[in-house]
Amino acid sequence: MFSYCSDPETLGSFGWFSCYLTTGVHMSFYLSFIKVLLLLAVTAPVALGVGFWGAMSARSRIIPLSWVGKTYIALVRGVPDIAFFLFFVIALDQAFEWTRHKILCPDWDQPIRQGADFLVCTQAKLPLGSAPQWVHESYGFSLAVITFAIVFGAFAANVLYGAMRAVPREQIETAEAYGMTHAQAFWRILVPQMWVYALPGLSNLWMVLIKATPLLFLLGIEDIVYWARELGGTKTPKFTSYPHGDWRMWYFLFLLVFYLAFTRVSEVVLERLMGRLTHGQATSGGEAQRKAAV
Repeated sequence: MFSYCSDPETLGSFGWFSCYLTTGVHMSFYLSFIKVLLLLAVTAPVALGVGFWGAMSARSRIIPLSWVGKTYIALVRGVPDIAFFLFFVIALDQAFEWTRHKILCPDWDQPIRQGADFLVCTQAKLPLGSAPQWVHESYGFSLAVITFAIVFGAFAANVLYGAMRAVPREQIETAEAYGMTHAQAFWRILVPQMWVYALPGLSNLWMVLIKATPLLFLLGIEDIVYWARELGGTKTPKFTSYPHGDWRMWYFLFLLVFYLAFTRVSEVVLERLMGRLTHGQATSGGEAQRKAAV
């Protein structure tokens, strides 16, 4: 990065660390933080959308659709998250490749499953072996987003379902008595009010989602945990120009500070959002605001 980094052995402590912390691999480490933030930015709205669909399905008047929504919520919430993360990534990957295989290789005469192996034609592989590295990383990232959305969407669905039930039924009945259809009462009366009841649960879910981002490491994605382990491990002069001992504790301490700072910022933002939502509402939060104003 700097011109004086050409010979690390001649550097003092400050120069050595300035060169060490600006190497190419460290730049990948810094970019991995953006990858985590991007995952959160994409996954949160997608999971919320999946959760809203699940909550609407669970409270649907159509019995089969209600069963689907309730089964989805109960199934995902009843299985350890890591089992779903590892299952969905493999299942989605094989489902995509199987579909492409059937379309692109109709003349294939060999079974796809051969014992423990899953074999498809070369054209059906995702991503293709000749694809650049960024395509491989983008594909893995996309699978991670879908998996996170499915898992956390179930928890969001449970929160939203409870919030919908918390809105007084009398308000819906009154709206329908004044001539609103069931759909109009749902979107104009129930949905705007349910967020007050849903936000505490969604806030907790957001914190859990932040703490779940290190699972990217288990999915084979080069995230901040991967780079912290790689960079912090013992390095000898044979493998690097900047040898050092086992520094993993310091790298993981840096991750600890990052997550604590990020969750604190999230808490402040969520508290302000809750204050705006409860303003004027007939809830404990709205009552506290009215007393504070007096």
